Amino acid sequence: MTRPNEAASPVTQDGADKLEPGIALCLSGGGYRAMLFHAGALWRLNELGYLPKLDRVSSVSGGSITAATLGRRWARLRFDADGVAHAFTAELVAPLRRLASRTIDRASVIGGILVPRRTVAEKVAEAYRTHLFDSDTLQQLPDRPRFVINATNVQTGSLWRFSKPYMADYRIGMYPKPRVDLAVAVGASSAFPPMLSPVRLTVDANGYAPEGRGELFRPPFTTNPVLTDGGVYDNLGLETAWKRCETVLVSDGGGHMEPEADVHSDWARHSLRVNALVDNQVRDLRKRQTIEAFRAGRRTGAYWGIRTDIADYGVPAALACPLAQTRVLAAVKTRLQRMPDALQERLINWGYAVCDAAVRAHVDGGMSAPHGFPYPDRAVG
Repeated sequence: MTRPNEAASPVTQDGADKLEPGIALCLSGGGYRAMLFHAGALWRLNELGYLPKLDRVSSVSGGSITAATLGRRWARLRFDADGVAHAFTAELVAPLRRLASRTIDRASVIGGILVPRRTVAEKVAEAYRTHLFDSDTLQQLPDRPRFVINATNVQTGSLWRFSKPYMADYRIGMYPKPRVDLAVAVGASSAFPPMLSPVRLTVDANGYAPEGRGELFRPPFTTNPVLTDGGVYDNLGLETAWKRCETVLVSDGGGHMEPEADVHSDWARHSLRVNALVDNQVRDLRKRQTIEAFRAGRRTGAYWGIRTDIADYGVPAALACPLAQTRVLAAVKTRLQRMPDALQERLINWGYAVCDAAVRAHVDGGMSAPHGFPYPDRAVG
């Protein structure tokens, strides 16, 4: 099992001489906001025939809801000879929009309080099971592309990676062919702290592969991993893609820390603010280093974000996305909270438009411009 340098940034430790040919797509965290923004990006990638070209899809948090839905329904997408999935909206967009029409975080928190034998995380996983994944496990994901659903291991401080071939933490070991429910894996990846976290797994220590065991291969690390939101470690989902594939596409639906004039002094709220500040700086550093690697030609690929100014790409016939309107979409709270149809459609439109601009600017300038938004009556505002 590969043991990445956990202390290194994803860019400065490129390892370009060890990269594999292929394309990876990274889907960030950001609750329903990111989930729908990524659905729009995937909509445009599908029109361009890019989905079958993907070798890896790495996701965290809200991005994992989108990724796991895509992976679970991959065999039903009905790709044509040009690589375009004709069942895309029915199999991906429709179920995600149905979920976005429900609030599941508040009900899960209340249920976890009122029913102590069921944790908040278990209630969230149950909602995913009911509305998206049924009883499907990681083994229902396709072999290609490789879907990697990332959570953060609170015990080790490293990534816990869920995939069809294995789940693993490099400090513990690799567990081949896990039959973990997709709902549980996505629940762990999107366990926003503190209210939806943690997720506690029960793992058979005898199931780990004998090779590649880490220095923490012992109970309770092996038997009872304690997991939280994948965005705590890497909100862009870069770690498992950057060190693997030559071309990396990054879709960033993550939020942004807003200024706060009157900072609370009580230890609880002050600690939350300081932790948010640390988290925000780490996210910004990953983003800046990723973009710089693309600009410097050290890596190939593209980055697009929910806070991006589409005019910066300078591509012809980009869809009209005024910055003032897209910043309103970027400010939608990171929640699993019901969204009205109009907001859903604007977020999808925005992800579609900015993905198009980024890919045409930095991946393939010969691609045709889109004819319009998926939901033309909504635009982005």
